[in-house]
Amino acid sequence: MISWSYWSIAVWTAFKNLRLRKMRSGLALLGVILGVGSVIAMLAIGEGSKAQAIAQIRELGATNIIVRSVKPGSRPSAAEGENTAGAQKVSRVVEYGLKFNDLKQFREAMPTVDRVIPVSLVRKDAHNGARRVRNARIRGVTPDYPKVKPLRLGRGRFLVTTDQTSAANVAVLGADAAAELFGYEDPLGRDLQLGTMAFKVVGVLRSPRGNPEALEVYVPLETTRRRFGELQIVRTAGSVDFEKTQLNEIILGARSIELVGATAEMARKLLETSHHGKDDYEIQVPLELLERAEEQQSLWNLVLGSIAGISLVVGGIGIMNIMLANVTEQTREIGIRRAIGARRSDIVAQFLTESVVLCSVGGLLGIGVGVSIPLIVQHFAGIEAVVRLWSVALAFSISTAMGVIFGIYPAARAANMDPIQALRNV
Repeated sequence: MISWSYWSIAVWTAFKNLRLRKMRSGLALLGVILGVGSVIAMLAIGEGSKAQAIAQIRELGATNIIVRSVKPGSRPSAAEGENTAGAQKVSRVVEYGLKFNDLKQFREAMPTVDRVIPVSLVRKDAHNGARRVRNARIRGVTPDYPKVKPLRLGRGRFLVTTDQTSAANVAVLGADAAAELFGYEDPLGRDLQLGTMAFKVVGVLRSPRGNPEALEVYVPLETTRRRFGELQIVRTAGSVDFEKTQLNEIILGARSIELVGATAEMARKLLETSHHGKDDYEIQVPLELLERAEEQQSLWNLVLGSIAGISLVVGGIGIMNIMLANVTEQTREIGIRRAIGARRSDIVAQFLTESVVLCSVGGLLGIGVGVSIPLIVQHFAGIEAVVRLWSVALAFSISTAMGVIFGIYPAARAANMDPIQALRNV
């Protein structure tokens, strides 16, 4: 059994040999450093985009099933084109989407859900004096809406049961909506005009700036029904359409993750029956999106890691070239060691240790580079990057393995030299 002192001497000798050839060793180290750094940096950027995408999907709720109203797409026929060719203005009423009857069915016929949350969506201009948000997204929700959406309250309160039952003119603002309408003023208790009606601001959310939901306004569902109705006016070039939708969204909360698939299928069958095959809704299952996103991001990480790994292989080839040059230079030394009793295994250990030390030092320096690059990219480019411990360990392990793999051939070549021929080399 080889003692610890044997390996300590081998490592010390390897460092000594590398210091004697500073330029050559430095160039070999550079290849390993760049290889390890690129692997860590690429995986960090991939993990950052994965975390960002998955976080957005998680906000929809892993146990939620989201049913949305969708306006059926229809292409006008030739006859309709002839009839409307000379018209300046065409008006029609299109009724589609989810109804309160669907809400009732979900509550009564689905034992796998523990909450059914209705949502309506209205677009109105929001005013506060000269400040305005055009076509603001006004969501009519119930007080239990935060149970299915991770809304974080910054100030004030969210909607309560009395707001819903009395159809009160109260509103909760997203962070961006509050900033657009009130600037640096405190909006709590202030009046806000939605369309032609005044609402009192009772709360402000702490939603991240730039998030689409941060520009939304939340009011009681019953208030949207009584104040704004179900008929919306949609103006397009040459026409004015009237769209009638009772509910824009129904969120179903399954009792457990295992019941999400069965709940989604049950909801799909109920809607197929009640809507008589009309394609005016869609069902979105965040859990399925989450699983798909994780699979795609794992594949993306594999691609990024493989691309970066190529640079490590190139660095490993450089290590092998350096070691072959070292073997050639130390031919006489190898002959002397063999002549005084060194075994072939001792020669292999000498050059293999030198190769592993070179790659290990390059790997440690590469970790510093690999951790720094994502931080720089995140600071200047605004791209989220997440350095995982496993990616650092993987990159360092690969660099060390490269030292073994690409050091075997030079070490074996040195060990198989004929001692007599080696001693003749001057």
